[in-house]
Amino acid sequence: MEENKSTVNLGNLVLIIGVLSFVSVIGWAHFKQNNQFGENHPAPNFTLTTFDGEPFNLTDYRGQIVVLNFWGSWCAPCHAEAPDLQRTYEQYAEQNIIFIGITYDENDVADSHEFIAQYGITYANGEDPHARIANSYHITGVPETFIIGRDGKIAHYFPGSITETMLSTVLDSLLMEG
Repeated sequence: MEENKSTVNLGNLVLIIGVLSFVSVIGWAHFKQNNQFGENHPAPNFTLTTFDGEPFNLTDYRGQIVVLNFWGSWCAPCHAEAPDLQRTYEQYAEQNIIFIGITYDENDVADSHEFIAQYGITYANGEDPHARIANSYHITGVPETFIIGRDGKIAHYFPGSITETMLSTVLDSLLMEG
């Protein structure tokens, strides 16, 4: 009887250690993301070729506000936020705010093109086939959106789906800063 009690306690101990390890890893990842990309940290530069065949280099847009959205055609929250992103892009087009979408973990570029067509997205988008850009931003999933200020630093980070209201609030604040 004593042997079973010891085995159960050892099993519980192993389970608790496993859960604590998992929580620690998740907590560390969250801390690292927030520490690396908190307000006023420089946005990692990147270049890509858009689906329209145009080059995009983030440093070319220094002095402008840039909305950087990571998405995937397979991602339900990405579908939910796509109309809001397009409406916000249209709302701020006259104010010279740059929007760039980057696909993440797409199996087929045709899926990306279908997604863009489905929502009538007119701002620039491109693929990140080896997740080079996503890795430099330490994204943990999609959607994730980074608002980069005129100074080239990350002004705001949205982990998860965003709405037109959320985005407009941040953009209006940045526009008021001059």
